[in-house]
Amino acid sequence: MATQISTKLAKIMRLDKVKWSTYQSLSWDLCESPHQKLTFDRGVLEIMTPLPQHEINKGLLGRLVRTTTEVLGIEIASLYSTTLSREDLQKGIEPDECFYIQNEEQVRGKTSFNFTIDPPPDLAIEVDITSSSLNRLEIYAALGVTEVWRFNGEDLLLYCLQNGVYEVRDYSGVLPILSKFVLLDFLQRWGEIGENALLREFRQWLQSQP
Repeated sequence: MATQISTKLAKIMRLDKVKWSTYQSLSWDLCESPHQKLTFDRGVLEIMTPLPQHEINKGLLGRLVRTTTEVLGIEIASLYSTTLSREDLQKGIEPDECFYIQNEEQVRGKTSFNFTIDPPPDLAIEVDITSSSLNRLEIYAALGVTEVWRFNGEDLLLYCLQNGVYEVRDYSGVLPILSKFVLLDFLQRWGEIGENALLREFRQWLQSQP
C-alpha cells in the first residue's frame, strides 16, 4: 500500500511491507539521483523528493559546518547524503549532509563503508524531518550517529546521543563553539545578503571567538 503526502519542503511516498532486498535494489537504482531520498525501517519505506527550500537549507548548514572546521583547523570527512544502513537492524537512512569529525582519522581515504564494522558519522543534518511518518531520530540512534541537527524551516534542534537516546542541547557536542542560537541566526538571515557575504560574516564571527 502506498501513501503520498506533500509538505512545503518535500513530497513523500510511503510503502509498507517492503523487503530488505527490494530496498537495497531501489537504493542502487536511485543512487545517481539526488532528487529522491530513501528511508527504511523494518519493512516501511519512504521515498522523499526534496523541493528547493529543502536543498537551500541543507546546503547552507553544510557550508556552516565546513567553514567552522576550516577556520578551526579541524579535519573532516564529508559523506554528504551517503546511505547509512544495516541489514541486522533492518534500518537505513540518507541524511541531507553527514560528516566524520571526531572519527575522521578512522575513515580517512575510505570510499566504501560497512556500518556494522565502520563507525557511523559523527554529525548528520536533517531538514524538515517532522513531516516524516517514520521516527528518523530513532533510526539515527540505532545506527549510533553521535549528533543530529534538525531544521524545520523555523527552528533548529541539536540532538546529542547519550546512552543510546538523543538529548536536546543548546550547544553542539562535536563542534562546541556552535550553539543553536548562532546557527539559527545565520540560517534566518539567508536572503538578506548574498550567500558568500553571509559566509564571510560567519567566518569573521568564528575568528573573533576566544
